Amino acid sequence: MLEVYPKLFVGNDTDASVASQESSWFIIHACKEPYHRQALGYSGRAAPKGHPEYLIAKRENRLILNLIDANDPNYIPKVVIDEAIDTIHGELKTNKVLVHCNQGMSRSPTIALLYLLKHTDALPKDNLNLALEKFRELYPKYTPAKGVALFVQFYWQVYAG
Repeated sequence: MLEVYPKLFVGNDTDASVASQESSWFIIHACKEPYHRQALGYSGRAAPKGHPEYLIAKRENRLILNLIDANDPNYIPKVVIDEAIDTIHGELKTNKVLVHCNQGMSRSPTIALLYLLKHTDALPKDNLNLALEKFRELYPKYTPAKGVALFVQFYWQVYAG
């Protein structure tokens, strides 16, 4: 787990297990498996589309996202990313926040990257390549999958303002 901004950490499943043992953490599970499946209790391939928590489940100190590392950015709902970013912004006022995905390489660092673009001056806002370079200095393991990388390319200016 690495701190990319004061009280904002990015990590993987192991880091989530550690953080879940302490009450001072708010955890964003940026992965469908196994967290979203466990929260909703479905056993089929996907959550029922009509379920009120189909995309986002909220629990006491956790936000659980139905987010896969798809090759197609159309399978990465912007509403899910926006909810994660807004939640980080609110929770950092009182908690340490861990954003994690299974390996800590694609989905969770992307959410942190977009949070930094939207709510801080930690990254350059006028050039995506420079922002990515600077973010990789903060989080060297950042290796976004194709769909996540394309999502960032499509929306980075929205988050950078």
